[in-house]
Amino acid sequence: MTFAVDMGLDGTGRAVTLDLEELLATRLLVQGNSGSGKSHLLRRLLEGSAAQVQQVVIDPEGDFVTLGDAHGHVAIEAVDYSAAELTRFAGRAREHRTSVVLSLEGLEMEGQMRSATAFLSGLFDAPREHWYPALVVIDEAQIFAPSGGAEVAEEVRRTCLGAMANLMSRGRKRGLAGVIATQRLAKLSKNVAAEASNFLMGRTFLDIDMARAADLLGMERRQAETIRDLARGTFLGLGPAIARRPVTIRIGAVATSARSSSPKLVPLPSAVGGDARDLLLAEVEQSVPLYAPPPPPPPAAEVLRDLGPQPNPNGFDFPEPDAPDVDIVVADALRGIAEDPESTTRPAAVLHQDFAVRCRMAGVKKPPLDPSAFARRLAAARAGIYEGVDGDWAEAMAAAGALPDEMVGAFLLIARAAREGAPAPGDEAIARAYGTTSLGRARRMLGYMESRDIIVTRIDLSGRRSITIPRLGWSTASAEV
Repeated sequence: MTFAVDMGLDGTGRAVTLDLEELLATRLLVQGNSGSGKSHLLRRLLEGSAAQVQQVVIDPEGDFVTLGDAHGHVAIEAVDYSAAELTRFAGRAREHRTSVVLSLEGLEMEGQMRSATAFLSGLFDAPREHWYPALVVIDEAQIFAPSGGAEVAEEVRRTCLGAMANLMSRGRKRGLAGVIATQRLAKLSKNVAAEASNFLMGRTFLDIDMARAADLLGMERRQAETIRDLARGTFLGLGPAIARRPVTIRIGAVATSARSSSPKLVPLPSAVGGDARDLLLAEVEQSVPLYAPPPPPPPAAEVLRDLGPQPNPNGFDFPEPDAPDVDIVVADALRGIAEDPESTTRPAAVLHQDFAVRCRMAGVKKPPLDPSAFARRLAAARAGIYEGVDGDWAEAMAAAGALPDEMVGAFLLIARAAREGAPAPGDEAIARAYGTTSLGRARRMLGYMESRDIIVTRIDLSGRRSITIPRLGWSTASAEV
């Protein structure tokens, strides 16, 4: 079964429709400068398909929450929830096939990227039985998939870009169809943009953006100038869900409106009486306090000087407290973080702040580990290794040097079992060390390690698995998969 969404009229006055079933399989990219009508186009698409397919909107400005009144979308204000809660909400949305709008209004760019990453991960990691079709509409996609370095932590940029790439490249098999809109094609990651097969290109003025838009539409470079002349609300469309040749579309009207709108000219207020300068620069009336505040206490040094030396009747000298053992403090702090069930969904930068607070509470004022060293020690802690990372376990850490940081913990979990001759850890334990709840991702990670000759997995005739680390010569005992 297919369904055609009426998007508007072409240059001859004929209706132009968008094949919803084809869109679910081929994805859509929308581009246009601010004020070109991108949000209006997305709203037309969402309103036209709301009764046919589940919709998930990631909304940086909170403009699409008004869809809830007309179409029942559940608005989630990301500023009120943690990343772990957003991941759970996304999983529930897939389970119950509920259309949602994730409003990121009120968050700085880094907070928006963290929230979007958590929500997209929840959608992507949903169990297979919940892989229902869903449109995932992302406005201002250049925020979440920047082509270059953004003014945020590198880890935040990398994980958000990875979540966007997963949506656009691997989301189709999970029923997720990405619809991304951006002001600047040049600022959007090419790896993300290249996964779309349908394009709606609106007005843009910069040569680099016009050239990229013309390439995507199959137009010659000299024809790119026509993109500059497009009227507001008019787009050039191309793709299997739209048309086989570029077609001009004037987007139709919508039933709902955004909370914000384009500025309109309004008459200035009539002249106020008196001098405007006196009105603006008048002194602010000082409120009279109901009671006089108490005077500030004298400095402690002054009080002690006035008291003078005090007698010690018992003759007992209190020794200075011993400095805390830094190694013990670090081990205890890492153990506390690793045993926290919510730590697997929290970014490393946030966990490093938690680590610094735990160290200060134990008497170590300056964090003894920088973020890079903390990431290595945290990976070891998730494998149950709290001490000896640079000693007894140095060889194992060297063997993990070729792995991405997020896989080190799972590798050390296997190495620990292999060194002790214990049974091979199960998929659930490996997934926890990897920082996920998806058993499928854990198995794919094991396949990645094996493809790099870092581990060798053997499954005997009874279905029991053992894992060998060739470089170390260590092997686990066999265990049920």
